[in-house]
Amino acid sequence: MINTANGMMSTASSSSNAQSPGLKTYFKTPEGRYKLHYEKTHPSGLLHYPHGKTVTQVTLAHLKDKPAPSTPTASSSSSFSTSSGVRSAAARLLGASNGSRLSFVGGNGASKSVSASSRVGSLVASSSSNSTSTSNFDGKGSYLIFNVGDAIFISDLNTQDKDPIKSIHFSNSNPVCHAFDQDAKDGHDLIIGLNSGDVYSVSLRQQLQDVGKKLVGAQHYNKDGSVSNSRCTSIAWVPGGDGTFVVAHVDGNLYVYEKSKEGAGDSSFPVIKDQAHFSVAHARYSKSNPIARWHICQGSINSIAFSTDGAYLATVGRDGYLRVFDYSKEQLICGGKSYYGAQLCCAWSMDGKYILAGGEDDLVQVWSMEDRKVVAWGEGHNSWVSGVAFDSYWSSPNSEGIGETIMYRFGSVGQDTQLLLWDLEMDEIVVPLRRCPPGGSPTYSTGSQSSHWDSALPVGTLQPAPSIRDVPKISPLVAHRVHTEPLSGVMFTQESVLTVCREGNIKIWMRPGVSESQSSNGETMLSPSLKEKPLLSSKVGSASHKQ
Repeated sequence: MINTANGMMSTASSSSNAQSPGLKTYFKTPEGRYKLHYEKTHPSGLLHYPHGKTVTQVTLAHLKDKPAPSTPTASSSSSFSTSSGVRSAAARLLGASNGSRLSFVGGNGASKSVSASSRVGSLVASSSSNSTSTSNFDGKGSYLIFNVGDAIFISDLNTQDKDPIKSIHFSNSNPVCHAFDQDAKDGHDLIIGLNSGDVYSVSLRQQLQDVGKKLVGAQHYNKDGSVSNSRCTSIAWVPGGDGTFVVAHVDGNLYVYEKSKEGAGDSSFPVIKDQAHFSVAHARYSKSNPIARWHICQGSINSIAFSTDGAYLATVGRDGYLRVFDYSKEQLICGGKSYYGAQLCCAWSMDGKYILAGGEDDLVQVWSMEDRKVVAWGEGHNSWVSGVAFDSYWSSPNSEGIGETIMYRFGSVGQDTQLLLWDLEMDEIVVPLRRCPPGGSPTYSTGSQSSHWDSALPVGTLQPAPSIRDVPKISPLVAHRVHTEPLSGVMFTQESVLTVCREGNIKIWMRPGVSESQSSNGETMLSPSLKEKPLLSSKVGSASHKQ
């Protein structure tokens, strides 16, 4: 989803203008200009596509101080992922150095010794000119992890370097999705899903310390498709799940893993009797991993996202449905169909009240958890919507002193190469009257939980696509063409908006005010805050793009 190229604005502007003359290096919003300050990318000449092209996804990860020597591989970390579950992913809260100022010159950590852009394929890995031993590499800082071709790239978010500091090559399959865990209690905080269905967990810090181009210290799950040979599409840590993660596949199944268990043993599951209905099967043996299989739908699951508290899991799929599950109860709660075609991406608001979904109908769907229905459609994209995310760092001018959120800012990107920003003010959305409770009067949606509404629709009801006349429409606040290639993801941090195209180029747009302060003091503030775990929601697989 996102690529990493860190240049000062003059560098980014000149390079982007040279490559794409029609693109502007800023866009205007009511609060001011967002300016292109850096770009991140991969060494394009070194890419191999032996297993076909895949869509770039990105995970933003923050590593804290290096742990004590007694636990050299342990890392206390946090991240945005996409995939927000918000790795959200993505995704992932970003770390505790909230608000600290990180100098461009130093980059992440005390010793920037790993500027190794390991060449992929049969090429020889080239290491940095810095001679410091990588075994002492602290790793503290913020990183972008993204997949292109047969490689995972890791880029230092807080340096001027456009190229990544590390590349990891996969010989038998392409990496397609990944997530980072803020709450990891041992060294393994990064999970990676492959085209082949294989899954790995590793320590991000350990990868940064190693000069090679292969995964080191990895735990391998679903090895050689022992459980499922279906392609991975989306992967997420369970918030507060103590090392539990879920992997979605093209065949409509989602598997639940525990990283503490070996990825071995008898993990066979019974045959799915009804492909059209949701079902859960648990492993027969305590040592088995995965521990459960959720059959979600017929056809591909394109993206998944956990609510911030981990209570609910949202999925979108090839069949056009958004589904919401109570994760601990393993129960389908509600869901609804798109106006047309597949859904490709989804994301939660921080308060868990709304879910965004986008896909092949070119619309951004706003789903209300309280009303269990679509309460708004965003019209503005000219092609498939491939990434959505709420901006939890933005607050409306009139919300000061008010406890409840009355306006939301969110972003969407699409294959039309555009970034759209939206303001959703619920007071302005005309929601039809609810059913009248017995002995009461009709009520409007107020944002609070409603007991009588729970009985209006049975739990587990999947609603058909609503009529175009029945859903309020909203228009974007901003529409800006940000890349020359179709986009695959969008992410918000405290200081910036990140956009990524499916070919693996990332742009970092600094918020109004932040860019001015940086130009005067030469420093950046790219330390993600603990305020949210955004989801990187464009986990859409290589087939889900309009040509």
